[in-house]
Amino acid sequence: MLDPRSLADRRDEIAHSCRVRGVSIDLDATISLYERVAGIQTELNEVNRRRNEHQASGKRKLEPVERESHTAEGRALKEAVSRLESELAAARVALDLRMEKIPNFVHPDVPEGGEDDGRSLRQVGEPPPFDFAPRDHLAIARDLDLVDFEAGARVAGQKWYYLKNEAVLLELALQRYALDVVMQAGFTPYVTPDVARPEVVDGLGYSPRGEETQIYSLANADLCLVGTAEITLGGLYADTILDEADLPLRIAGISHCFRTEAGAAGRESKGLYRVHQFTKVEMFVLSKPEESEAMHQELLAIEEQIFQGLEIPYRVIDIASGDLGAPAYRKFDLEAWMPGRGEGGSWGEITSASNCTDYQSRRLKTRFRRKGSKRNEFVHLLNGTAVSNGRAILTLLEVHQQADGGVRIPKALVPYVGRERIEPRNAG
Repeated sequence: MLDPRSLADRRDEIAHSCRVRGVSIDLDATISLYERVAGIQTELNEVNRRRNEHQASGKRKLEPVERESHTAEGRALKEAVSRLESELAAARVALDLRMEKIPNFVHPDVPEGGEDDGRSLRQVGEPPPFDFAPRDHLAIARDLDLVDFEAGARVAGQKWYYLKNEAVLLELALQRYALDVVMQAGFTPYVTPDVARPEVVDGLGYSPRGEETQIYSLANADLCLVGTAEITLGGLYADTILDEADLPLRIAGISHCFRTEAGAAGRESKGLYRVHQFTKVEMFVLSKPEESEAMHQELLAIEEQIFQGLEIPYRVIDIASGDLGAPAYRKFDLEAWMPGRGEGGSWGEITSASNCTDYQSRRLKTRFRRKGSKRNEFVHLLNGTAVSNGRAILTLLEVHQQADGGVRIPKALVPYVGRERIEPRNAG
């Protein structure tokens, strides 16, 4: 969340962020509520001061009448403290509910608009020139016996699936390939829990409640299935004070990711592109505020390195304001060329990298202390997809498909897969 103390001073900036994101909120009512919280806190501090003085004065010998008056005053002060504490708690809950609805600030270079208004910064690679009619990944996976959606639907429902044969090798190979790249860049690898407490999910800016939530909640447990290791990696340093020398802190997590995909539909969501479960290697960075923009570029460069190694044509998109999640100050997506997407192929998101500044760390209470300073500051938190396996496998199958029905394995992945091709099933 934003710093509520900044509401009045930065009102115009906050109003701009809400406007360009398409978020409607009564900022003035929120500012008034913050002023009420501050006012109650001031009054409570004063009553506590008087109560402390009163208790200290009671240590001396008092006459019976004076003692009775002193006791009555003490009772009144105690009741006032109790009343003000209740009022403060209720006002803070109301303020938190309003603050949760206010998104982060927006980077000045972010283009305005919605999902289709992102700015293409560059394209790397060209769509492959097939001399045959390319197929989508569903047809390729069916003929090569790689993915079983029908069994997944029988066992768990629509958008669940089984990976089989070489698809399993690709699943494991992509994890290890991405890990090797990020470890070379200084990231410490983790395998994270696949669940987190709701307050951690909330702290990262994901809502575990409501009809449109993308988060699964577990029955009979105060836990949620995570939609990304960003949640569990962020929770790792909740309520922690780091030393300046620890930053930037680069960590990477492997986790299964679970998403309800509420409201998701349409041809572009078919197959592996939008599913309820997938494996992802996620990069996560804790940095000093003045370094976060450079770290954002570093995450993007690593994502590009990974997909250049996979020989996948992609373009870099500066995501428009209306398509940013609430925590993101700025977000870059890589969109890969997917020959089987739409009519004649099109671009589809395969990674994202976001700078969330101190929006998440404020709720998580993740701070650092500079050398020689006694003041704690909030770190900036950033996240980026190293590889999301479902979409990566989809893209690899479609981009590297061959005329005989087989699929070529890109050179960077061959050592991990152990073969150069997925051979067609009718090969002798």
